[in-house]
Order: sequence, then C-alpha cells, then structure tokens
Amino acid sequence: MILALDIGGSAIKAAYAHDARSISQMGRIETPRNDFAIFVETLRGILAAAPERPDAISISICGVVDIETGKMICANVPCIDGRVLDADLSEALDLPVAIANDADCFALAEAGLGAGQGHDVVFGIILGTGVGGGLVVESRLANRRGGYAGEWGHGTILATTAGDPPIAIPHFQCGCGRMGCVDTVGGARGLEKLHMHLSGQARDSREIVVGWAGRDEAATRTMGIYVDLVAAPLALAVNITGASIVPVGGGMAGAPGLIPALDLAVRSRILRKLERPLIVPAQCAMEPGLVGAALLGLDRFAYA
Repeated sequence: MILALDIGGSAIKAAYAHDARSISQMGRIETPRNDFAIFVETLRGILAAAPERPDAISISICGVVDIETGKMICANVPCIDGRVLDADLSEALDLPVAIANDADCFALAEAGLGAGQGHDVVFGIILGTGVGGGLVVESRLANRRGGYAGEWGHGTILATTAGDPPIAIPHFQCGCGRMGCVDTVGGARGLEKLHMHLSGQARDSREIVVGWAGRDEAATRTMGIYVDLVAAPLALAVNITGASIVPVGGGMAGAPGLIPALDLAVRSRILRKLERPLIVPAQCAMEPGLVGAALLGLDRFAYA
C-alpha cells in the first residue's frame, strides 16, 4: 500500500492506494509551515489514521527537488526548504519516501488516469495563479530525480510584440528574478497585469474573461494578445518535447473559450499537423496531486 500526500502551503491532503485504479481519499489537515518537528508529527498522525501501515510514502509538493543536491526548494513551507526531505522523512517515519513537484504529479495523473491515457509523451501544464508544467514520457516522469523539466513558465522568451494589429509589450519582472517569463502574463495575476498595461483598467482575471465572453472591447483585445503571447512558447515546448497531448489544469483552464483558442493558436505554430485537439482540458476526476503521488509511489516502490 502507498500513502499518497499532496502537500501545499495551506493544507496536506492524503490518500492511500493499492493499485492505480484503487485510490481512496482520507481528508486534509493544515500544513505546519514553520516547525519541522510538528511537520513530522503531523505526518505520523496521518500514518496512524491509514487503514494499514503503508509500504511507502509518496508526496506531491509545492516545491522542487534540486537535482544536484537533493535538497528541497520550497518557499511556501519554510520548515522543509533546504532539506533533503526524502531522506529526512524516511529516517523519521521509517518508511521509503518519494517526492515530486506538484505540476509533475498533475502531469502523471493526466497521463495515467486523465486526458493523456494512451499517449507516449504527455506535457501537462498549469495555468493558475502562475504557470507550471510537467513532462511524462512512457508513463514516467522526466524529472525522476527532481529538477525543472516541464517548467515552461520561466525563461526570458516572451515576444515583445503581439496581437493583431501588433502592439509593443514590455518584458515584465518575474518572481523568479528574470524578465519576460511566460509566468509574467500566463497566469491569473499576469493576465491582470497585462490588462492594466493595455487598457489602464484594474480588473480581476475572472472579470476579464467574462468580459471577453461578452465581447467587451478591452477584454477581447487583452485576451487576443494573451493567447498570442502564450501560444508561441507553448508551441516551442511541444516541438521540443514531442508531446502528442497537452492537458491543462489550474483556475485559468476553466475560462470559457480559452483552451480552444490556445489549441488553435498552438497547432498553427507547431511542425506536426494535427486535425484533432492538442491542448485539452484536464480530465482526471480526483485531486491530481494525490493521483500523481499515488502513481509515482506505485511505480517507484510497487513495480520497481
């Protein structure tokens, strides 16, 4: 049995799995963010609540494992930042532990039980508060030891003109410290920043999307430029990875009309000619972090 955990800055969600088609959710508890001893005790409590002692623990987490050092990079949960977390937790809990980034686990969930079923290369992307992604090749993560594969949201790649007719777009400052990352416009906060730059209006991302659906002139202009800006780097990512399907998750994925618009724009920019959708809504019904963590653990420990 695998104990699967989805650890975010606010909550820890838990599930247990005996196989890929039998994943049972257990509930959620607040994440202890600042005290590692309390963090470990919280995980012990979840272990005690499981129906049986698991053979291993597999974790989806809002951070990245540095592939050179094995240390966590996790600003949202300071008490684990800088730790070799899999080793520390394995010692504390006396169980094998596997850890993967939450976007990677989203991609695993979509590859195994969602829109990516039957595809050899699945590039799962997140359009939420910000932009993220994960790459799965033949049902396994490209990031098997950690690292940044799939992080198409960062890198100074955004065009400086977009739209029809073209308009100059500045490179905005990104939270990663660089300028011109996809993350600066591709997520909800980025869309709001883009709209303010283009129209001078301070509007919530949901208002902008609703305005677009209602054919509001300013919102329509912003969304046209948004799609133009985001589609180009996404098409590049598809060309580089060879992904044959790109499931989309995150809050922005629910914006009416956005995924079809991105799909058409990306398919017009890639080498492969497809008559079917490439950019599609995520389909995994259960929490993707838990599903991805469960699939990671089953692959790593049950079938190794």
